[in-house]
Amino acid sequence: MSDKLDNPVTGKPNIAAPPAHDHGKDANSRMLVFALILTSTFLVVEVIGSFVFNSLALLSDAGHMLTDVAALAIALMAIRIGARPADDQRTFGYRRFEILAAAFNALMLFAVAIYVLVEAINRFRDPEPVQSGGMLAVAIAGLIINLVSMRLLQSGKERSLNLKGAYLEVWADMLGSIGVIAGAIAIRFTGMTWIDPVVAVGIGLWVLPRTWILLRDTANVLLEGVPRGMSLDEVRRAIGAVPGVQSAHDLHVWSITSGNVSCSVHVVVDDIAQAEATRNRVAQMLAQAFQIEHATIQTESKECAEVRSTHT
Repeated sequence: MSDKLDNPVTGKPNIAAPPAHDHGKDANSRMLVFALILTSTFLVVEVIGSFVFNSLALLSDAGHMLTDVAALAIALMAIRIGARPADDQRTFGYRRFEILAAAFNALMLFAVAIYVLVEAINRFRDPEPVQSGGMLAVAIAGLIINLVSMRLLQSGKERSLNLKGAYLEVWADMLGSIGVIAGAIAIRFTGMTWIDPVVAVGIGLWVLPRTWILLRDTANVLLEGVPRGMSLDEVRRAIGAVPGVQSAHDLHVWSITSGNVSCSVHVVVDDIAQAEATRNRVAQMLAQAFQIEHATIQTESKECAEVRSTHT
């Protein structure tokens, strides 16, 4: 007999997720350290290069590189602080720190984009000469560093909003490096220095929508909204379909951090003598169909008084 039970919502077999292991977090931590060292070292080079070669595009890219460094440092702290156990004051532990860090990263990206846009407007009004050769050399080096950092972060970005935020910033900076390279080549062959602020603005406008998505997702977690991709009505119907369940109410689904979904619900059972067995079936269904491992299920023989009052 197979131990893969059918999903009561889709009717398809469930494939159990592999158990989480601490070595996964250790691997993420090591990759973050390597990426942080690489990015921090190049940040200094790019800032110096932006002033030496008078390139706003390089400065824009350096601004994003600065947020990369901050994102990687915060992501590293989030992994280590988030691993601390729960205590009497923080009953869920420190796992929410990851979401706070991701939100902070998004806000920093917004700030950098606004700064670059303002500086670009000033450059349009008062064009300045740009040394395209040095600008090109620094941008190529930045592209290489970004590609290496992206490779290091890729494996963990789908399991953590915080790592995803760091990955998105490095990815955006990689695109920025490509833009700076193209701009440097164009300036070298045409002499049109206004290309430099145009590239800087393009980098900022490219990053903003992705930053908004990250901020939206972190805000949803902080507001304890239903996790993206999950339907509350679908969860309610699935609970109601469990044998022994008459109805479900006072249903709440939220997440503390990435991939850590919790649920609380009041379930009216057909037979109060079978309440514990029914509760176990509901808990098993939630884990298998929705990957909700932390569920608080209150069984009742009839609806709560406050629920009945809302129906009258």
